[in-house]
Amino acid sequence: MLKVGVIMGGVSSEYEVSLNTGKEMMKHLDRSKYEAVPVVIEERGQLVDAVKGLDFALLALHGAYGEDGTVQGTLETLGIPYSGSGVLASSLCMDKHLSKTILRSKDVLTPGWLCWESMEDYSEEAVGQLGYPVMVKPNSGGSSIGMSKVDNAEGLRVAVEKAFAEDRAILIEAFTEGQEITCAILGGELLPVIGIQSLGAEWFDYSAKYEQGGADEQVIQLPLGTHERVRTAAFACYKALKCSVYARVDMLLKKGVPYVLEVNTLPGMTETSLLPRSAAAAGYTFSGLLDAIIEGSLRERGEGSGRSKGAAGEEAPDVTAEHKQAAKGLNTGAAAAAAHAAAEGIGIREVTSHV
Repeated sequence: MLKVGVIMGGVSSEYEVSLNTGKEMMKHLDRSKYEAVPVVIEERGQLVDAVKGLDFALLALHGAYGEDGTVQGTLETLGIPYSGSGVLASSLCMDKHLSKTILRSKDVLTPGWLCWESMEDYSEEAVGQLGYPVMVKPNSGGSSIGMSKVDNAEGLRVAVEKAFAEDRAILIEAFTEGQEITCAILGGELLPVIGIQSLGAEWFDYSAKYEQGGADEQVIQLPLGTHERVRTAAFACYKALKCSVYARVDMLLKKGVPYVLEVNTLPGMTETSLLPRSAAAAGYTFSGLLDAIIEGSLRERGEGSGRSKGAAGEEAPDVTAEHKQAAKGLNTGAAAAAAHAAAEGIGIREVTSHV
């Protein structure tokens, strides 16, 4: 029987969300197939000892040190297979500025943005040129923590300071009016698309995401042409950012045209989360979804093959040990830029330049 450790908690602002994801995973793991072991992480130094003796690490972590490639790199060093995307994809997707830059280079539509690394970058003029309203958000992290909608210059500074309290770099992104949708990919297949409508909130904030009744989230049928554009955009993101096993691509539909907001490599798995809802519409039980993630991840890790497969089963380019080591550090943007440059041949200056 496979000894599966459900790794939850972590050190990011999404600690509570991670615990809820972990609890749901523990509840639904098939005990006839797996010996389920809860592993709660509260400090970085705990991981190495906590995972000893595990056959597989089922990651319920969100945010920094969990979703950014750091934990994935440690587990690879320890020889413990884990769920979801690898070091490179995790690092790329965690850095919104870098991932949006790569997506734009692949002609994937994404709202215009600015990336600021300190208050010295603060410029009302630059934001004015981008055009109000804007969404101000931490460059890394999720769950809408530290995120604000700003309608005019008077509210900008407070929102920027709020975002900087959560991260060392922030994004100011053009607000796109449209229907919010999310597209889950599992095992190379697009699951049913879910449309999202916040109830009582102007946008899909933390309470709308995690409180019962906070949002209306329903599987939707898109017109054929729109669905094909959404599907094309979702898989273009998945491939460009080197995702594997499963991921969730969040988009806005504006007049039938998808604009990608971000890609989540470890999307939430709470009772209100979108991935389990989409999987259920495709015929998966929660236990069946976990089976698919574990089985797909074991195939992806290659069981000693020395190389992992990228999107759509393609052989991913080798990434040097130096780049993998860099991706374990806290500066995930720089690490991802170095690793992606090695894999794709994109110049570092091109990838990291501000837009």
